[in-house]
Amino acid sequence: MQIRKLTTQVSVSPQLEPEELANLAAAGFRSVINNRPDGEADDQPASAVMADAAARHGLAYQYIPVVPGQYDSAAIDAMAQAMEELPGPVLAFCRTGTRSTSLWALQEARHADVDGLLAIAGEAGYDLAGLALRLHAVHGMAG
Repeated sequence: MQIRKLTTQVSVSPQLEPEELANLAAAGFRSVINNRPDGEADDQPASAVMADAAARHGLAYQYIPVVPGQYDSAAIDAMAQAMEELPGPVLAFCRTGTRSTSLWALQEARHADVDGLLAIAGEAGYDLAGLALRLHAVHGMAG
């Protein structure tokens, strides 16, 4: 499990396995967001399996599937709502963590400095430079 902290309340990681959720709960996480569509890979656990494992360990669970590079407004809104409503700290995951980091940045760009978001992502090991124009557009629309 490779957890990368974005803020005090939000971390991301590559694909999790159901048995890892016990360790997440023990580490103090209270919620999990799955950004990976079911069936993307043969070896990935289904969302329902992850939801059951999360419930067994007292973790809130949200499924917000996103195809790589396809961050539509519904997914961004769902991520924003999850960030607002789920108990923190929250861990979001996908195949590598990039989609989760991108969705986090896109919903944060509505009210946060884009360069700061890019720096936070970079420090966590995620290069979102290809998303910079969209982040600036989201920020401009919110302002």
